[in-house]
Amino acid sequence: MKVAIIMGSTSDLTKVEPAVEILKNYGVKVEVRCLSAHRAHAGLADFMKEINEDGTEVVITAAGMAAALPGVVASQTVLPVIGVPLSGSVLDGMDALMSIVQMPSGIPVATVAINGSKNAAYLALQILGIKHEEIRNALLNDRKAMEEAAMQANEEVVARFS
Repeated sequence: MKVAIIMGSTSDLTKVEPAVEILKNYGVKVEVRCLSAHRAHAGLADFMKEINEDGTEVVITAAGMAAALPGVVASQTVLPVIGVPLSGSVLDGMDALMSIVQMPSGIPVATVAINGSKNAAYLALQILGIKHEEIRNALLNDRKAMEEAAMQANEEVVARFS
């Protein structure tokens, strides 16, 4: 099980690290790169050739502002691509969000919330869970634990105001 994570700038690292941690906690091998679609296009193309052949199953891309990276990546693979729009511009990530969700027909990029790398990791895990039963079972167990925690919180609220 392998996921590639590509960010456009090292300034994006702190927003991407939560996804790396989540994926590794589930036993997924993660390849992380900083390859700008504009400044490192040849290196990005080389990495795309590599992951198209090495067993990578999902690609997470994180970019801000014009956010060309997710679309450029999606144009070079048929692997599922998840885009994470990042804040950091005057438009606080709305520019990146609109750029990523407005991909042309035939080149889709699944998109999560602004700075939503955690959900990008969970979406990647759900995609992996289609093929890998151990991932699917781990996700189901974690969802059950989330539900139990939410119900416990509800019981505490009810007890407090009853």
